[in-house]
Amino acid sequence: MLRFHTINEEVKTNRNTGTQLVKAGNYVRSLGVFRARDIVAAGYSREYLRRLVGQEQVRQLGRGLYASVNFDGDHNISLVEAAKRVPRGVVCLISALQFHRIGTQSPHQVWLALPRDTNFPSSGNLPFRFCKFSTASYSFGAQEHSLPGGTVRIYSPAKTVADCFKYRHKYGIDVAVEALRDGWREKKFTMNDLTKAAAVCRVSRVIQPYLEMLT
Repeated sequence: MLRFHTINEEVKTNRNTGTQLVKAGNYVRSLGVFRARDIVAAGYSREYLRRLVGQEQVRQLGRGLYASVNFDGDHNISLVEAAKRVPRGVVCLISALQFHRIGTQSPHQVWLALPRDTNFPSSGNLPFRFCKFSTASYSFGAQEHSLPGGTVRIYSPAKTVADCFKYRHKYGIDVAVEALRDGWREKKFTMNDLTKAAAVCRVSRVIQPYLEMLT
């Protein structure tokens, strides 16, 4: 009898494990891109994640970062990966320009803004670049965008243009001027939006001569 009960218990345990594994698989498919701790927080052990990877239901994108094999994403997948890895990061500068389809810049790295009082996190093997913004600049103009795989915070077109003027010594004034002209032509922002963003970034005087060219 003891042997019989032991076998039944093993069968029951295996059945429960299989059920949980199926649930875990369904859960990660709903996430798109996720971190290992996301699945643990949902009540599934890392062992389930290991099994899902072994069964090729999940692929590893980087250290601690995963995606369901059914998740194709889109051209913004690098932004989603950045948001998962660096939750406090806000997509900025030329990465934000590319997202908003302003200008012709095509960055090879994802640029993220962080509060000035934070340390730069380790980006692992993912192509991230960081810059620190003041409290006011970091908070102003950050918008949430729901993309395939997750939600990403990205600065508004007006804030992005103002940031490009602020960091003109890094990219060159030509990049900022192109963003200003293209964004205005495509009606990505209003003059009021741009004036407010320029004030927060403290580039109102710098940008004023170029604004006069638009009006």
